[in-house]
Amino acid sequence: MRAMSVHRPPRRPQLWLPLLIASQLLIALVWWQLGWTIGLPLLLASHALCLWGVLAPASRLYGPVLTRLPGEGVWLTIDDGPSDDTRALLDLLDAHDAKATFFLVGARAAARPDLVREIAARGHGIGNHSQTHPQAMFWALGPARMRREILDCQRTLVEILGHAPVWFRSVVGHTNPFVHAPLRDAGLARVGWNARGFDAVKADVDDVVARIDADLAPGAIVLLHEGAKHGGNVAMVEGVLMRMRAKGLRAVLPDQAV
Repeated sequence: MRAMSVHRPPRRPQLWLPLLIASQLLIALVWWQLGWTIGLPLLLASHALCLWGVLAPASRLYGPVLTRLPGEGVWLTIDDGPSDDTRALLDLLDAHDAKATFFLVGARAAARPDLVREIAARGHGIGNHSQTHPQAMFWALGPARMRREILDCQRTLVEILGHAPVWFRSVVGHTNPFVHAPLRDAGLARVGWNARGFDAVKADVDDVVARIDADLAPGAIVLLHEGAKHGGNVAMVEGVLMRMRAKGLRAVLPDQAV
């Protein structure tokens, strides 16, 4: 089975709404019949579940997400570029005969279109990672702002590349109920991960690589970053590539997975 067969843009992005309304009506009925000692805990539990669905990167509560590849390959994904690290990362990937997908921020791509085109020219994938990367508030964006963040990035990348990305990664992995309608409209499928080292914030290269190495296995989707303030992202990616080589793992793009 090829990985692109699991490229699944949301088909029913509003399904959560009638389910939410039905659940709250049921809780109201229980509260009325059995009292607040039962109804209140149920209400709080339902709200906690809704919040978990937003904050948990692998949650499918509001829509589908790809968290592993079929087959034996490993998918390297690099978020938050383009940046001053981009060309060094491209040279490093070339040296290891490895391919990766760069999830780009639209505003940063518009400022450095030459780097975007170079990523594509060297045979790597490009994905949508929002237009402005509103890290602190992405989880709480309303439908209008969420649509702008996703579709503006899509338009930016199309203008630079001449074709539309097919993959999307939520900022910080947070995915509220308003993400999936614009994904459906743009033909985008959401990508999560199952191997990460917190390389956007941790500066210790060995620690980051060791955390990722613990989950490096066939089918892994590895979350990496570029352009972090600590300046260690290139060394971290190099460390991951070395661990992959030691394990006999190959970096592939989704349409290369079997």
